[in-house]
Amino acid sequence: MQGFAPVWQVLRAVCVVLVLSVSMAWAQQVSAPNYAEWQSVATRAEQAVEAAQASDEALTSLRAEVAGWRQQFQAQLTANDSRLQTLADQIDALGPAPAEGESEASEIAARRAELSAQRERLSTPRRTAEEAFSRANGVVAEIDEILRQRQADALLNAGPSPVNPTHWPGALRHATESAGAILASVQQAWHNPAARARAQDNLPLVLMLLAVGLVLVSRSRRWSEVLATRIQRADSGYGAEAAGFVVSLGQILLPMLGLFAIVRAIGVTELLGQRGAVLLNALEPMGLTLFFSLWLASRIFPRSDTLRTPLALPPERRVEGNIYTVVLGVVFAAYTLLNAFSDYDRYDLPALAVLNFPLTLVGGLLLMRMGWLMRRNLQHRSEDNPDFDGDYASRFVGLLGRLVSVAGLVAPILAALGYGAAAQSLVYPTILTLALVGTVALMQRFLRDLYATLRPGEGAAESLIPTLASFVLVLLSLPLLALIWGARITDLTEVWARLRSGLTIGDMTISPGSFFTLIIVFVLGYLLTRGVQGAMKTSVLPKTRIDPGGQTAIVSGLGYVGIFLAALVAITAAGLDLSSLAIVAGALSVGIGFGLQTVVSNFVSGIILLIERPISEGDWIEVGGQMGYVRSISVRSTRIETFDRTDVIVPNADLISGTVTNYTRGNTVGRVIIPVGVAYGTDTRHVERVLKEIADAHPMALANPAPMILFAGFGADSLDFEIRMILRDVNWMMSVKNEVNHQIAARFAEEGIEIPFAQRDVWLRNPEALQPRAPAPDQEGDT
Repeated sequence: MQGFAPVWQVLRAVCVVLVLSVSMAWAQQVSAPNYAEWQSVATRAEQAVEAAQASDEALTSLRAEVAGWRQQFQAQLTANDSRLQTLADQIDALGPAPAEGESEASEIAARRAELSAQRERLSTPRRTAEEAFSRANGVVAEIDEILRQRQADALLNAGPSPVNPTHWPGALRHATESAGAILASVQQAWHNPAARARAQDNLPLVLMLLAVGLVLVSRSRRWSEVLATRIQRADSGYGAEAAGFVVSLGQILLPMLGLFAIVRAIGVTELLGQRGAVLLNALEPMGLTLFFSLWLASRIFPRSDTLRTPLALPPERRVEGNIYTVVLGVVFAAYTLLNAFSDYDRYDLPALAVLNFPLTLVGGLLLMRMGWLMRRNLQHRSEDNPDFDGDYASRFVGLLGRLVSVAGLVAPILAALGYGAAAQSLVYPTILTLALVGTVALMQRFLRDLYATLRPGEGAAESLIPTLASFVLVLLSLPLLALIWGARITDLTEVWARLRSGLTIGDMTISPGSFFTLIIVFVLGYLLTRGVQGAMKTSVLPKTRIDPGGQTAIVSGLGYVGIFLAALVAITAAGLDLSSLAIVAGALSVGIGFGLQTVVSNFVSGIILLIERPISEGDWIEVGGQMGYVRSISVRSTRIETFDRTDVIVPNADLISGTVTNYTRGNTVGRVIIPVGVAYGTDTRHVERVLKEIADAHPMALANPAPMILFAGFGADSLDFEIRMILRDVNWMMSVKNEVNHQIAARFAEEGIEIPFAQRDVWLRNPEALQPRAPAPDQEGDT
């Protein structure tokens, strides 16, 4: 099998990686390794590496053995950490060792020598384990280098060309011999009386398994598809989409159960022989490939308009994509079958190149068409919405489509030139990558639908939690993607081993265990802080006499203190020693201080605002020419909603250092001034009485102090008056002004009081300049 592992082997590799990961995560401390046995294994491994003649299977097995020893040595590196730390603390407690020529008390000297001897005795196994670990690590790296070099050579070396006609008869001979060998094996088993007798004895079981298998293979996909479609048609909500997705998985599981029953039924008869068993063993991975491709085609390219699709394609393009997906599955299944027979019958390289070429050619052409459809996705979205400039998913699909088209074009050319291994390592991993990307996209949509079903609300499907879950799903798919593109299980285990050993920064080591401990403890502390804040805000503080602004300040302060303590406890629980980073942090703080001095100033100002509370949420303030209501006060800035319903973000430093007018601080009582002008010659006392009646009658005006009418002065065009009254709620200032002005206009009309308008007299210095000029006399008539 060239280029990469097929689906069946990739799935098995993933299972192995998961098992290794779980076993490593839960592994307990083991006893001291047998270094004599390790010496023998290490010598044998180093000789094999030096010779570089062993097969890939032998080297892989040897590497696994050496990696097992390395894991034991790694466990020994931290076996006595706690005891060694205790001994170091005890020695430090005795004080510094005496200088040369000085002496100390005999009891202290004896105790120091005893503790030093214990520390030396406990440190010896660690130093031995460090040397053995280094040696094992080097052997593993050399084996990996040999395997990678062989893999690269296999891809880059040119082999026989499939377009050479001299290779065709050999390929045809191998194919006919394999088919004839299967028939001969079946005939030989059939003519064996013992085999026929066993088949007859198992006939009821065979018939039952065949009946169940045929029904499931032929009808179960249709049942699942119809049920999923009915669920999604009955309800267009997120719950129906999630349920339809779960039901649609029956298109894979139920036919696979049927195929499994058929394979077991045929296997029970024992009439196929060894050659037939090769075909029988290949049926299950082939069936999984075909059923999975059919399911993926029905979900990514649904023929029905009622089903959602990740791609914005018209119906005719979806039908085309559906067909391409299924045919690609057939090509991959045929490749799996061809590899099974080539491994068993030992096909020579020319025959294998000729037999693989049609599959590579068809796969390449289909990939080119599939890439074209993926690029059309962004085009159709732009046609439907002219303002659409492409989101991340659409741009990713378009870029992937271009890469798929290139792979489909290059692979057949490489195969024709004799680079069959490289062509196969390009076509089939691309097919698997498309399947993986499609599956991840469907799973992400299912997670969003499921979360929106459990937590209904506007925008729930696009909230933070399903987005993070989708991101985690992408991360989990990366190891599988690496296996698809030629990575070996040993590569993944090596990466995991390095992650497990941790990242060392100075004297601090960050391992996955400490990282997850840090995250879990911090999240628990954060949730506890939010719970305390909620309890204080809803249950405790409302029962006190603290004003709303003070309550907000207390809740915010608890949040900052709680998050700080959660981070401190999380770092301590993870066992991270940050003292080694103190010097670096001190150096960075200088640069950060200069670069973020504005942010720090706003942060400190925000804390001052929360403590002193010169303004509170809901206050009507004016700052920097902006007037409005305070809607929220954060650590960095304050949000003000103006009267035209726009939000103004004001840095907290401006509120502390600038001049702020608070119209509603403490209470909502405030004064309003309404100017009025009347014509010259009007009785001013009469005007004062009318205005006083209007002001006293208004319900928003306070009786004490009573409204006052002020004769403000003699204006250029009018006698100027002002109505000054204290309102119960200054927030109604504009409404009061509007109502009072209407009443003034009505009363002045009734009382005959004139409201003048501006008049101006214009004097001209030389009015003769405006007279028309007389025409000049005609020179011919002038005598």
